[in-house]
Amino acid sequence: MAGTGTGNEAPGGVPAAQASDARIIVADVGGTYARLGWVEADGSHEIHDYRRYACAEHADLASILHDYAAGTPCHGAVVAIAGVLEGDRLINSNLPWAVSVEQTRVGAGLAWVQLINDFEAVANAVPTLSPDTLSPLTPLNSSATSSPALVIGPGTGLGAAVWIEGQPPRVLPTEVGQASLAAGNALELDIVRRLLKDRPYLHNEHVLSGPGLMNLYRCLCELCDATPMHTDASALVAAADTDALARETLETFCGWLGSVVGDLAIIFGARVVYLAGGVTAHIPQFLHDGRFLQRYLNKGVMTEQLERVPVWRVEHGQLGLLGAVAWYRQNLSG
Repeated sequence: MAGTGTGNEAPGGVPAAQASDARIIVADVGGTYARLGWVEADGSHEIHDYRRYACAEHADLASILHDYAAGTPCHGAVVAIAGVLEGDRLINSNLPWAVSVEQTRVGAGLAWVQLINDFEAVANAVPTLSPDTLSPLTPLNSSATSSPALVIGPGTGLGAAVWIEGQPPRVLPTEVGQASLAAGNALELDIVRRLLKDRPYLHNEHVLSGPGLMNLYRCLCELCDATPMHTDASALVAAADTDALARETLETFCGWLGSVVGDLAIIFGARVVYLAGGVTAHIPQFLHDGRFLQRYLNKGVMTEQLERVPVWRVEHGQLGLLGAVAWYRQNLSG
């Protein structure tokens, strides 16, 4: 995604004469929360003054950046954000407001603003991950291949990107969440049929995301002729030990996610997969109970290939920020 700026500019719209003399905001903006920090423009990867904002409580992205910069004067911002940039306008179905790059820059009072895809940022963070932030979802093997790496995660939406090593490394952002949702067993076929009654098109994140988890729960309740008892994902997860439908929802979700991850690993020729996203942090016991793995590997003649592609669940709360810093260092710093 391209950003905008003014005056004598380096690539990406950053004023070249000033790019190394100030603090830079790094932000990770999803449909629910925006996470912000700052880094020295010409310093280390260390992130300072981490803050979280509820997106719905602010009029637009500019007001969040402006509020943050009021306490920490900054020169520019690299914003990892879900969606696709067309010209000055961000296309996204999950944010509570529209985003214009130039209006954001002016409203925030910054010299420049650079938008990058949120999972492009997460993928850029892959080389910085330490072993203690990774939990295996597949049996470990001896493969040391680290590229291409598929990075995927359900949050307010479903994001994914592919990291390819090199000098510099390359990242392919995707809009996997908007691709068609495919059923892989009889129950999923029933769910797809039921959901298609109310819409002409069913995409992955309509089920495989935080809001999608609740769509799935309500659909299972309809199929069982049961009254929904939970109104948000946190309540649903909390009830899974005692509520059979809540438990079935999470088991179905994880199996379906495993199937989609396996498909994408085949499509992109991945040699390693990193599973991130806000949802996965809250349901580790269901991701590790075997359903994800069974559906991940259930790919016919490609099963043997996928057995050599490890999947790691990432336990790190600031991946988007780390990726925004890495992107800045690779593309605009110095």
